[in-house]
Amino acid sequence: MSKHNRLTFFIFLALVIGVGLGYYLNVKSFSTYNDNITNAENRIKALDGQILKIKDTTAVAYTSLVAEKKVEAGVRAENERIREKKLEPLTLLSDIFLRLIKMIVAPLVFTTLVVGVAKVGDIKAVGRIGGKTMLWFLSASLLSLVLGMIMVNIFKPGLAMNLPLPPDNIDTGIEKAALSVKDFISHIVPKSMTEAMATNEILQIVVFSLFFGVATAAIGEKGKIVIEFFDSVAHIILKVTGYVMNFAPFAVFGAMAAIVAKQGLGVLSTYALFIGEFYFSMMLLWAVLIFIGFLILKGRVFNLMSRMKEPVMLAFSTASSEAAFPKTMMQLERFGCKDKIVSFVLPLGYSFNLDGSMLYMTFASLFIAQSYGIHLSFDQQITMLLILMLTSKGIAGVPRASLVVIAGTIATFNIPEAGLALLIGIDPLLDMGRSATNVVGNSLATAVVSKWEGALTGPLEETNEVLINN
Repeated sequence: MSKHNRLTFFIFLALVIGVGLGYYLNVKSFSTYNDNITNAENRIKALDGQILKIKDTTAVAYTSLVAEKKVEAGVRAENERIREKKLEPLTLLSDIFLRLIKMIVAPLVFTTLVVGVAKVGDIKAVGRIGGKTMLWFLSASLLSLVLGMIMVNIFKPGLAMNLPLPPDNIDTGIEKAALSVKDFISHIVPKSMTEAMATNEILQIVVFSLFFGVATAAIGEKGKIVIEFFDSVAHIILKVTGYVMNFAPFAVFGAMAAIVAKQGLGVLSTYALFIGEFYFSMMLLWAVLIFIGFLILKGRVFNLMSRMKEPVMLAFSTASSEAAFPKTMMQLERFGCKDKIVSFVLPLGYSFNLDGSMLYMTFASLFIAQSYGIHLSFDQQITMLLILMLTSKGIAGVPRASLVVIAGTIATFNIPEAGLALLIGIDPLLDMGRSATNVVGNSLATAVVSKWEGALTGPLEETNEVLINN
């Protein structure tokens, strides 16, 4: 078994063992805490309903109910704290791995993108590649949003499931994302390169790298020293990536065991319809994207998808497409994509081409509307789709980014924000599928742009070297 296949095998094995251990812990060790948390949440919902009925906030009954709610909230918080404390040995495994990945991603994007842009050398060529890249990104995002809208209208899970609605005054803990051009621009344009590196603001790093790379090429002979230096640094970082990836199976094991221990398999039965229909829609999106890729890449698209098994599995099990970034980059170069294209398209994709998240946003937003019996006309749904298209760009790295965008969007259509409570419990399970889909979408985007640029060569042989120069 090759080193590549061994790692894939161990990641899959870790995923299976993690699910098994998580189920055992959920049943044997965490059932008391989970039951206490569930009971407290149900009691809080009931109290919220009673509180809403009392108009006089100075009444003794109102004060009593608020005090009781505070006690139940304390019970929930204490049980969550104990549960998280007991899960620390497992969550620590995935936390360490994700921190190591974050340590790598920023310098990896910077060095490879500077080298790639400097090798292109011509600012017109950079603009041409950027234009083709954004054409794919916008088309894929629109496709994902439209597919989500179509599928949720066909399945109507909000009506079919008939879930009990949460009280209007429930605190979801999700802040709305306002549609602000100023915020969007400030998120793109860095005020400090060191700050962007420290906070892993990938889009800001990309902007600085583009300027730096073009300037490096523009100064001619002196710039070659810088290019060689950054090329060497990129090799070193990717060598470090190889070391870090050996820890991936442990991270997958810890992440899966922790999520199943907390969520259990019972949530699958309660939300089986929604989860099943969402994942079916996501598989359909994969099929459509791969078919479009086939029209452009021909039979090589299947070789690409075969190479993406490991990054996709890693993104799925850790619920982080960022965790798969270095491995995706390596596999794309081995597939035959030029490093200058990979280092340009892939980082941009992490902010502008989140296909899984796009599909989820329309699917989830309309699901909440259906649950509340709110009918949105075709025109309103198209408007919602366009708003999501704008507000979702450039929010990669924001915690619960999809839910944040949904919270701001549904408020525009007078859909109760409390409806997010219907999804918060299963969001980690859905995030796994979204992350995997984002990897598929970005790998296809990179391969297609490489093809359009005539920069797609034959597959490279597997070697211990993770980055090969053109």
